[in-house]
Amino acid sequence: MKFLDQAKVYLRSGNGGPGALSFRREKFVEFGGPNGGDGGRGGSVVIECVDGLNTLIDYRYQQHFKAKSGGHGMGRDRSGAAANDIVMKVPVGTQILEEDNETLIADLTEVGQRITLCKGGDGGRGNAAFKTSTNRAPRKIEPGWPGEERWIWLRLKLIADVGLVGLPNAGKSTFLSVTSRAKPKIADYPFTTLVPQLGVVAVGSREFVLADIPGLIEGASEGVGLGHRFLGHVERCRVLLHLIDATAEDVVESYSTIRNELAAYDDGLANKEEIIALNKMDSVTDDELETKVKSLKSISKKPVHAISAVIGENVEPLLFALLKIVDDSKAAEKAVQEAEEQSLAGEEPSTWQP
Repeated sequence: MKFLDQAKVYLRSGNGGPGALSFRREKFVEFGGPNGGDGGRGGSVVIECVDGLNTLIDYRYQQHFKAKSGGHGMGRDRSGAAANDIVMKVPVGTQILEEDNETLIADLTEVGQRITLCKGGDGGRGNAAFKTSTNRAPRKIEPGWPGEERWIWLRLKLIADVGLVGLPNAGKSTFLSVTSRAKPKIADYPFTTLVPQLGVVAVGSREFVLADIPGLIEGASEGVGLGHRFLGHVERCRVLLHLIDATAEDVVESYSTIRNELAAYDDGLANKEEIIALNKMDSVTDDELETKVKSLKSISKKPVHAISAVIGENVEPLLFALLKIVDDSKAAEKAVQEAEEQSLAGEEPSTWQP
């Protein structure tokens, strides 16, 4: 299945059915009166967030979604049938934007979330609805109300705990394949990874989701290489794992290049918590490795993990460090959510700590 993270679609809800103009005509029944039924409601267009999807590829081959109109009313006070709604299923992390591709309508981050984007038109009233004490035989009916139509953009931002960033050939795909069951393409040339890849990483009895983002190069924020198109997929990550190739001549330049591109894309992304890993430690001498680790520590002011994804050296401690940050982030998020709920309930936030 191909990966597609953006699609433009046209939506149109159904019109309401018209009301009926009818009178009761039976033998031995004088002045039967009006009995025209109301029209049925038109179908709406609904978007639902479901589990089991990780791409918008379904909207690559069908871009138009039009709901049916409601049925017309009939005699004997029979109402028209309501049309079925169209339910569009999208993966978790899908954003819905207006036609300008900037105005956010909704952000679907949980399974089961639903939003009605185009409401079906209401059915028109039949002449039975207009009967009054002074107007016993009304000939007035209503046509169905029109539906709605609009163009929208669907944009997918993968939800992962850890985002994997780095220059091309830094070993990101190898790291993903070693630590999870994902099977990304691995080769000895740049831009092997053309679309984001997800993998579930097992750490002891725990798990977290790792996203491998296609390699960035200098000028990516201006559209060079694959550009910054896929950087949106790491916006939701709790921590970034920055992989650097230990065989590079200048690891400090490699680090600065990615940091500059992250900052150029979004300050919030550049300010995310980050763990630095110097990969391919088995391909350089000990002295060279020590020098490069010191250089990275001095510029980043952060600890640097020296690893080798191919042989698995020092990978497990790195995974536990990532898991700790993920757990801390989830705990902080939960505490904020509980404080907000208590505030809405009119209670004082709890200050007790174990």
